[in-house]
Amino acid sequence: MILMKTTLLAAMLLLSAGCNAEQEETTQIESFDVAVADGGPYAAPLPAGAEAKVEKPKKTRVQIYIPGQDSSSDAAEDKVVEEDMVSDVGMSPRDRVAAVPKGKLKNPYTDDEEMIIAGKAVYFGMSCNGCHGGGGGGGMCPPLSNEVFVYGSDDDTIFRLITLGTDELMKMGYYRTGMEGVVGPMPPFGDLIKTDEDVWKIIAWMRTIFNGDPKRRNW
Repeated sequence: MILMKTTLLAAMLLLSAGCNAEQEETTQIESFDVAVADGGPYAAPLPAGAEAKVEKPKKTRVQIYIPGQDSSSDAAEDKVVEEDMVSDVGMSPRDRVAAVPKGKLKNPYTDDEEMIIAGKAVYFGMSCNGCHGGGGGGGMCPPLSNEVFVYGSDDDTIFRLITLGTDELMKMGYYRTGMEGVVGPMPPFGDLIKTDEDVWKIIAWMRTIFNGDPKRRNW
């Protein structure tokens, strides 16, 4: 009798262990990925015991090319460009002014002998000598050899003044920092001079007739 009870108990224990093993086997469900869109998961309800692997949406960046910026490195995407942004050509003067923030225009032809000669030819070709004199010494308008320019003598300001003229320049927030004996207004040449390259050539030539203190050179 004792033997029969012992045998029955053993059989019941074996049966119970088999059921537990079967339960463990059926509840071991492999995890799977859940796609994420529009900020939330979209998937069928998870089976009991499954762990969702949420795949976050990847960030995308819009890269804007800035001349002079090294786009080959990852750091360049977030780099704040402090130096002069423009040292190339290929736009109309007005497009260049519109495309570049104030203070960032820089003449690529400064001290370039070939471009200086070409700039003098453009100066006469556009009849700039009619107001500023054949040698840039002045006439109806101020001399271009001045030590101080009333709106500023840096490349950026001179380029914008030639392109936009006095009236438009002042509308952009520029103002006179001084007065001259001859104050004839500068007309806009941004529609007459077809390329920014020619404006830079004129300015390159202008720099050669500067007769002020070399310490005041800011180009």
